[in-house]
Amino acid sequence: MSEILSQVGLTALTALLSIVVMFLLTKLMGAKQVSQMTMFDYVTGITVGSIAAELATELEEPVKPLTAMVVYGFVAALISIATCKSLKIRAWITGKPLVLLENGVIYRKNLKKAKLDLNEFLTYCRIGGWFDLNQLQTAVLEHNGSVSFLPKEKDRPATPTDLDLSPKQSNLQTPFIMDGRLLRDNIRRAGKEEAWVQRTLLRQGYQNEGEVFLAVWDGNEKLTVFPMNERAL
Repeated sequence: MSEILSQVGLTALTALLSIVVMFLLTKLMGAKQVSQMTMFDYVTGITVGSIAAELATELEEPVKPLTAMVVYGFVAALISIATCKSLKIRAWITGKPLVLLENGVIYRKNLKKAKLDLNEFLTYCRIGGWFDLNQLQTAVLEHNGSVSFLPKEKDRPATPTDLDLSPKQSNLQTPFIMDGRLLRDNIRRAGKEEAWVQRTLLRQGYQNEGEVFLAVWDGNEKLTVFPMNERAL
């Protein structure tokens, strides 16, 4: 029984160690590991994850997978630094964008380079909201695997500039209340006072922040409030 408990305890410790090391390596390799990844990022992420799983259950020689994880992490970080400093290395590691369609011509050679068939290309177009290829001027496969589209000028959405309008610039919304709690640091950084928030809540029919699930400030004088309990607005 004591041997089983010892094994369980050791496994828990190695699992915890793998989680800590994975977290530190992820921070080292950067946020792109959890967003749009290049092919190299994808391969590195899978490999490091596999080694971390091995480390979590490796009881006899945990140093081996731990060393491999650290090496992979540091190599990925070094390559990331190199791609930021050298255009040639960046092109070789991350690849170059490929023009798939331009001015009514679909480039078969580039589709082959990208390992895409026509059905996959058309799927990308539909996902991007383009069901009529005649509306597209250019389609480009980016190095992270996404496809960017440039519509023809006559088919692109109209902008306020096209209509000779000058709308007021919108700002990022700032949360002032979350889960019934005032976010005092956000309120202070926004240059507002808690008393202003309370008055605004009262005007909208809320007695206190405890009745609010989420409240966001628009950068001007509007506070959008979502109630804690579902009710008709």
